[in-house]
Amino acid sequence: MNSRALVAAMIAVVVLGVGATARQQPKAVIVTGENSFNGHVWKETSVALKAILDEGKAFSSVTIENDPNFIGTDAFLGYDVAVFDFRNAKPFANDAAMQANILKYLEAGKGLVTIHWANNAFPYWNEWTNIVGRSQVSRHDKRGPFMVRFVDQTSVITKGMKDYEADDELYWDSKMGYRPTNTLAVARSNIHLNGDFAQALTVNYGNGRVFMTQLGHDAKALNIPGTAELVRRGTAWAAGVLK
Repeated sequence: MNSRALVAAMIAVVVLGVGATARQQPKAVIVTGENSFNGHVWKETSVALKAILDEGKAFSSVTIENDPNFIGTDAFLGYDVAVFDFRNAKPFANDAAMQANILKYLEAGKGLVTIHWANNAFPYWNEWTNIVGRSQVSRHDKRGPFMVRFVDQTSVITKGMKDYEADDELYWDSKMGYRPTNTLAVARSNIHLNGDFAQALTVNYGNGRVFMTQLGHDAKALNIPGTAELVRRGTAWAAGVLK
């Protein structure tokens, strides 16, 4: 059994248990549909993310919502984990309700995952940086190969994972929030020679669980096996599946 299949089996055992049914599995939603910056094709990344999560078999359903304003609706609150795959430059029409629902969602003990440019969704909302731990600023190495190194092997997300070569954008500029974060993986920039930069981390925000990764510039980057597995495990952890 390869490592990907093993992870899927581990997640399935934790979720299903003995005599459990698929109805007890959590529901995931991928929220996408907005891209204020060139080079990010949400129609491709959202499909890649759904395939990655479906392969893990941790969720009873993985739904794609193509309008971020969905976050401000009651239906959003019905999901167990939300994966944000969008980045906006200015407030949405439903912005106040969206922010209120994100806080309500986390207070209810649910999970949030932000992928790549979604780490700087809501750039005008100060609390967003505290939610994701580090909000992305658009300065990075030229897209290409670099090593992702796991610095915390005690986490259920990264346990047993091996360092690997990504093909992505290595972001080294970010704003830090005030809440404690747990860095899982780092990479070293080729142009900013000031140590290692977090590529994946977790935040406990009140009762909620947040998994943030800088990785995932496009479908090619997401489908690198190490990145795909990291996203699968991070989302399962945020949903409360991996404990």
